[in-house]
Amino acid sequence: MSSSDIFIGETIGTAVLILLGGGVCAAVTLKRSKARDAGWLAITFGWGFAVLTGAYLAGGPSGAHLNPAVTVGLAIQGGTEWGNVPLYLGSQLLGAMIGALLVWAVYYGQFHAHLTDPEIVGTKSTDEGMVDQTAAPKAGPVLGIFSTGPEIRNGVQNVITEIIATAVLVLAILTQGLNDGGNGIGVLGALITALVVVGIGLSLGGPTGYAINPVRDLGPRIVHSLLPLPNKGGSDWGYAWVPIVGPLVGGALAGGLYNLAFA
Repeated sequence: MSSSDIFIGETIGTAVLILLGGGVCAAVTLKRSKARDAGWLAITFGWGFAVLTGAYLAGGPSGAHLNPAVTVGLAIQGGTEWGNVPLYLGSQLLGAMIGALLVWAVYYGQFHAHLTDPEIVGTKSTDEGMVDQTAAPKAGPVLGIFSTGPEIRNGVQNVITEIIATAVLVLAILTQGLNDGGNGIGVLGALITALVVVGIGLSLGGPTGYAINPVRDLGPRIVHSLLPLPNKGGSDWGYAWVPIVGPLVGGALAGGLYNLAFA
């Protein structure tokens, strides 16, 4: 496949992945959304369908990696040339940022309603009934739409969780029948991978929100930091290394384990 195929497939596929995945998080989180408070099941299945759609779109042009951890795992396994890895990763990051911007565009009114609501941003009424604008807003009231965060902040536990969850994902991909000489997932593989992502979300997503994909977290986190959202809070850059390092290590371990046990 050509460099242009990789760029187009990974950019579009990852953009759609983040649009639909971030979209379900926005739908469940934001005020004035018809799906608000739909819960964890909606989020896990929404992300599964996001993976399915993105993989179908990108499967032909680029092999539908959509995830640097998958790309690294495939490179170690031998299905992807190391020379193509930077192009894959750059295209995925660009696509993730585009997808996050599209989520903001789709839910523009809901973002405004949510982030200007006194109950959401932490302001409070005074005795005279006026809103006290000096009250500090809660940190990151919409950050979870864009990126992941732990329920218990423990760097070692959090990164181990991401390593294990990502290793399961990448190993499940590598052990499928791969198209393009082992360079990506086929049509049936896209469905299987989507179901694996749902399973990971249900079983392993509780501690950290299961990033299992560095650009899924990094791209939208960058967009969150740049968007002109009122009262949005911080972007939690102190945690950002976990959903980058954990998935990359997990993908590399899966590639090595595949070569040892399945090749």
